[in-house]
Amino acid sequence: MYDEIAKGYDELYYQEQLDKLNIIRQHFHFKGKILDIGAGTGIISRNYKNVISLDPSENMLKYAKGKTVIAKAEYLPFPDKSFDTIVSLTALHHCNIDQAIKEIKRVSKQENYAFTILKKSKHCKDIVTKLKQNFKLKEIEEKKDIILVSI
Repeated sequence: MYDEIAKGYDELYYQEQLDKLNIIRQHFHFKGKILDIGAGTGIISRNYKNVISLDPSENMLKYAKGKTVIAKAEYLPFPDKSFDTIVSLTALHHCNIDQAIKEIKRVSKQENYAFTILKKSKHCKDIVTKLKQNFKLKEIEEKKDIILVSI
């Protein structure tokens, strides 16, 4: 689906994603090597350096800056302890959260995470619960998403 809408994605959602990023910035510090899971058109790579943008949609990644990797959250093609910061904006509801959590833990050097979960997702509560059980996160309310950042 995202391959088809890639060209117009930013026109529809860039400001919404930027608003979420600005809320995250008030509570969270991006540092070191950053992995953006479900990066889409690369909002994180447009605002930070040293970002690897990961997404299963090749067409979405054409708009990201810097290094891009076509892959899914459940199978991160990186060595253990590769990243200082892991972020995922409105993407984790598309994956098997249990497998994604295992992979996030595996590639993390330290606990420095920022996630947003779409409130209207069928599995939102379950995803938020599992993320909080596995990582030390605080919850921040936002219009469409629940924002979780490392404590």
